Amino acid sequence: MSDLLIIIPAYNEEKNIECVVDRLREEYPQFDYIVVNDGSKDSTAQICRKNGYRLLDLPVNLGLAGGFQAGLKYAWEHHYTYAIQFDGDGQHRPEYIQAMKDKMAEGYDIVIGSRFVTEKKPRTMRMLGSNMISLAIRLTTGTRIKDPTSGMRMFSRKMIEEFALSLNYGPEPDTVSYLLKQGAKVTEVQVTMDERIAGVSYLNPVNAVKYMSKMLFSILLVQNFRKRDKKYRKKTGEEQV
Repeated sequence: MSDLLIIIPAYNEEKNIECVVDRLREEYPQFDYIVVNDGSKDSTAQICRKNGYRLLDLPVNLGLAGGFQAGLKYAWEHHYTYAIQFDGDGQHRPEYIQAMKDKMAEGYDIVIGSRFVTEKKPRTMRMLGSNMISLAIRLTTGTRIKDPTSGMRMFSRKMIEEFALSLNYGPEPDTVSYLLKQGAKVTEVQVTMDERIAGVSYLNPVNAVKYMSKMLFSILLVQNFRKRDKKYRKKTGEEQV
């Protein structure tokens, strides 16, 4: 058993999931993985069962936050030291997992696979939104995150516990901002990402604007009133923040 779990949230990824998982199984067998089928309406779950993939099959769609938290609950209960969010659409490259794990071993709580540690952001509306989120995180936490919207994030055992035992912890920039305020150590590792293998991202221009606006509102305002979940504090014996 590996000390690292690759969590692959999948919603209607029937055209992509085999390529993603087969590459992991063939080229990176040293890492464990779990596909979290988030109530897909297509044949994602059937494909996983047919191929004998490790599968956590949710009966209803919980969304990315709920699906990923289910994966982290699995990681917590099975005693993994590290867990990484890994997209089921083929955008994330597994060759960077070890570098992120090595960085995590330096004492970090979250390591983000960033496209922009050494590379410059393209001048697009989407990247403008990313820059605004980066600025909001820096203003509220003092920490500069160059690629806050990257979905390739690795979490330590402490973070796995917090996500698994708390409510409403989505793997999003506002949660990273909140955890930074609580003292979490976050860093980035340069990665390259691919375009999704097939299908269309939900982040069309309209949804992208809504997403960026939601994240900015949450980081700049909502997170100031957020408190850690009582269940988590009781479990760890921590005082309320």
